[in-house]
Amino acid sequence: MSTDQALVQAQHLSVRYGARRAVDDISFTLPKGRVVGLLGHNGAGKTTLMKALVGLVKAEGQLSVLGRDPLRERVALLNEACYIPDVAILPRWIRVADLIRLMGGLHPRFSAERSRELLRRTSVDLTDKVGKLSKGMMVQAHLALIAAIDARLMILDEPTLGLDVLSRKAFYEMLIDEWCDGERSVLVSTHQVEEIEALLSDVLMLNEGKLVLSISLEDMDRRFVALSHDAAVADEMAAAHPLLRYRVAGGSAALFDGAPPEHVQALGRRVRPSLVDLFVALTRKPELDRTQF
Repeated sequence: MSTDQALVQAQHLSVRYGARRAVDDISFTLPKGRVVGLLGHNGAGKTTLMKALVGLVKAEGQLSVLGRDPLRERVALLNEACYIPDVAILPRWIRVADLIRLMGGLHPRFSAERSRELLRRTSVDLTDKVGKLSKGMMVQAHLALIAAIDARLMILDEPTLGLDVLSRKAFYEMLIDEWCDGERSVLVSTHQVEEIEALLSDVLMLNEGKLVLSISLEDMDRRFVALSHDAAVADEMAAAHPLLRYRVAGGSAALFDGAPPEHVQALGRRVRPSLVDLFVALTRKPELDRTQF
């Protein structure tokens, strides 16, 4: 990813818990105006990385978020960056209208009117008590609060965990339509990759704390080549040492990092590899359920 006008710059970033490195010497940039998917198995270091970005854990190496040191300038940083953790909790006793008033007193860049405008896109009513909202409604209410902050970076850790498909769709539609404007960026960790792949501009992949891929989806399509092929040429495909061999509708496919030799390309038909296929290829977890990570 380009370093031009980067909102996040990390160089040789590590986070330790005792002797274990949850994040292990990673370097990346996050430009403005991007929607970046953060992918990794459970325990890969995604949540730890997000916490480091907002100054909740101490990190080694160099880290700049919106031009600030997250650990030393956390209060100032959170005026311009929004964070929804995977265990985000709203007070259950409060009504939504009162919650908006409370946010107005707590955050200098929060717009109560903007929050009410976003809520009109949902089934959440201002008179509703938070404790009476369904999980999907609560997540949408939380997004309406966070997206009403005049910020440049939003960090979302599994924001739709446990929601049904309609609630997830509504959440991401509101996020893209009402917050992404070509200047602000989103970093989102999610297991529903197939659902949001079309929304992403870039991807970061972590495997056991290490960064195995940092790339735009445009560059990913140019760099990685997947060839679907008939069973009769399977051995020849295997001999070319693909990153991954997998099943596709009507046959098999082989995934290569870079274009394979011309005689190999002639054996198959180029197809677009999905992020799930690429994730499996780069993280080497044969036991992985490829519908969830």
